[in-house]
Amino acid sequence: MRAIAWMIPLALISLPGCNDRGADKGNAQQQPGATKSAATPASGADAMASQDPGPGQAVRPAVADTEQRPVMQMQVVLDRLGFSPGVIDGKEGLSLGNALGGFQKANNLPQTGKPDQATLQMLSRWSNIPATRVVTIPEDFARGPFAPVPKEPADQAKMPQLGYASLDEKLAERFHTTIETLHMLNPGGAPAGAQAAPVAAAQPAPAPSPNASSAPGTPPPPMFRAGQQIRVPNTGADALDPAGIDDQTWLGTLRDLGVGSSQPKVDKVVVSKSKGTLSAYDGDKLVAVFTVTTGSSHDPLPIGKWEVKGVAHNPPFHYNPDLFWDADSKEEKQKLPPGPNGPVGVVWIDLSKPHYGIHGTPEPQTIGRAQSHGCVRLTNWDAARLAQMVHSGTVALFEK
Repeated sequence: MRAIAWMIPLALISLPGCNDRGADKGNAQQQPGATKSAATPASGADAMASQDPGPGQAVRPAVADTEQRPVMQMQVVLDRLGFSPGVIDGKEGLSLGNALGGFQKANNLPQTGKPDQATLQMLSRWSNIPATRVVTIPEDFARGPFAPVPKEPADQAKMPQLGYASLDEKLAERFHTTIETLHMLNPGGAPAGAQAAPVAAAQPAPAPSPNASSAPGTPPPPMFRAGQQIRVPNTGADALDPAGIDDQTWLGTLRDLGVGSSQPKVDKVVVSKSKGTLSAYDGDKLVAVFTVTTGSSHDPLPIGKWEVKGVAHNPPFHYNPDLFWDADSKEEKQKLPPGPNGPVGVVWIDLSKPHYGIHGTPEPQTIGRAQSHGCVRLTNWDAARLAQMVHSGTVALFEK
């Protein structure tokens, strides 16, 4: 990232932030399981939350899927256990390899990063967790508002929030996946395996995503609406305890991201530049691994031992073009509103290294692939999970 200017609410002290664009330092604050819009009023209830069978129990009857989806099922289980595969899309790749490597290390298995026989045997204890489930989209979740995010910071600064462009995008983030994967799981707007007629045309489509176009690889037009039944990746570990979270907006963020409020506390995180991973430890116990983006040739990861200074939930962002090597020098400084489509997503974890932090992203599919401006970047759901694990004083060790 570039530099970020933070504001501590009570002390009113401005500090430079990450090497990306700048976030406001807000009030500092998990089990296997925000909003690119302002969070909806939070009661803690989540009508789309997972309802897992107990050990040895059969899966609840539901609309049968059309296929087994073994890779997606593996991703779902690893995501629940804290070994994040990044976006859950049923595809093998870097993030799944990192997740498998973390699971193997935590369980004293050979660290191959591959689904070898020993790993599959251990994962088989969760074989009754299906790859997908069918949910009904709640009206309050689908309410929005939804609006495309402008490209220029000056235009972004005029918006009330940097939220989701469409319900499809919000649903993709809720279930740790991509719009394309949701559309694949719901051909014609109905859950794969169901006989229901498509419902996407029952009401006007939301505003199109800023990425929507006819170019190859871009998301298809919005498909979903309130009251619609859809098939989604069977993400879990999403139980919320409202009594333990005072910030109702943050509670809504966790609910909208499908991230539970019960997370292990850690005293050390290790970021590996070569592996592109962040590993979280409770003492010597490895409890979570996330794939991350760790900088670039212009803004390399600052190798060394740092510590967490605080955590800001849903932070606004202070954009200073002077701090970005690739910014237009004619641009003016801007204060950008919060939101999951903001430059740092839903979380900023401030570090003792000036101008650097750990944070979310508006582009989860790029994690581990695209470069950052020096900070450590995760998907919004992984950043929200990590934010509940760390505390002021947690060691952050950045390694080659």
